[in-house]
Amino acid sequence: MEHTRTAFITAAQQVGAAAAAAAPRAERDRRLDPEVVRGLVAAGFARHFVPASCGGDEGTFLELNRAVAAVGSGCTATAWCASLTSHVGRMAAHLPAAGRHELWADGPDAFLVAALTPGGRAEPVAGGYRLSGRWPFISAIDYADWALLAALVDEDGGEHPRVFAVPRAALRIEDTWHNVGMAATGSHTVVVAEALIPAARTVTRADLFAGRADSNAPCHRIPMQATTMMFATPVLGAAQGALAAWLQHVTPKIRAAAENPVVPLPGMPSFHRVGYDVELAECTARTDAAELLLERAASTADLGPEITELQTMRSWRDCAVATADLVRVVDGLFQRCGTSGQSTAHPVQRFWRDVNSVASHQGLRTEAAATAYSYRLLGI
Repeated sequence: MEHTRTAFITAAQQVGAAAAAAAPRAERDRRLDPEVVRGLVAAGFARHFVPASCGGDEGTFLELNRAVAAVGSGCTATAWCASLTSHVGRMAAHLPAAGRHELWADGPDAFLVAALTPGGRAEPVAGGYRLSGRWPFISAIDYADWALLAALVDEDGGEHPRVFAVPRAALRIEDTWHNVGMAATGSHTVVVAEALIPAARTVTRADLFAGRADSNAPCHRIPMQATTMMFATPVLGAAQGALAAWLQHVTPKIRAAAENPVVPLPGMPSFHRVGYDVELAECTARTDAAELLLERAASTADLGPEITELQTMRSWRDCAVATADLVRVVDGLFQRCGTSGQSTAHPVQRFWRDVNSVASHQGLRTEAAATAYSYRLLGI
């Protein structure tokens, strides 16, 4: 498949439609539908940031943003997993050349997952490290070929975090994901017991976060904080999907009120269409504004090593603010759905639970992003 922008977006839209149809079952199973996962891999998400030397696309952030949002309009959980596996491919590009070629020995479509908060320890041994630990909240772990796991290592006179590429065979999965939101992500816990990791399959977390990659591709040579849209863009797609579902729900009521206005009895509740008009105007405007912020963040990341520290913090700020606004959008739509729209079979309530779950991610907290932006802007 030729992964041109048009082909990628079209394929992403098809994945979104399939994910929407499978969403109720995926929530019950607490994992993505296998056919949907195969579809997102075939669409090109796994290979999007993989080095060209390993058969990957070395794609752009802007293109990925649009594809993830297209998936998110059908299912937030699927968009989240599509976004993360794409970005983890970018992270794995920071491994030494031998490690990269081992990960993608069978082609660039290996499904990668990650946990970058140190959840274990690694001991230096001849030729590499012995890794053990426990890492919670790893999305789509049921489908992982490899996992990038952070652990602490005593070396160079201190304790430092490293990131290790661990094959599926060395992972034990504990069923621990029972959350009210993003249920279908299957974000279970992974346990590793004394796995031997060669030196070629590890990189310091400092190098990874700083974007110090052995690569000339712009997508590999940017700081991690400039890529916060990986968490925010699924929320954009969810808000767009919630808007579409809400419109389908309320349009018959609005049209009926316009065609057959009813004078309410004194003291009795009535349908006021102007409230829906205002909700529609405000929600579409807020969603459009959030989309513009996230597209700017993606375009800024596409600058690669030319990105400045202030631009990096501005992008983090934009992602956090956009997410907060999108949560307000979906909260408002949920409230305006009425009792019938709050059925567990209605997609708006699923989007509502999911976006509020994603917004709790530490990378999207407005307070942290605001402080980082303020300090950089003011030169503190």
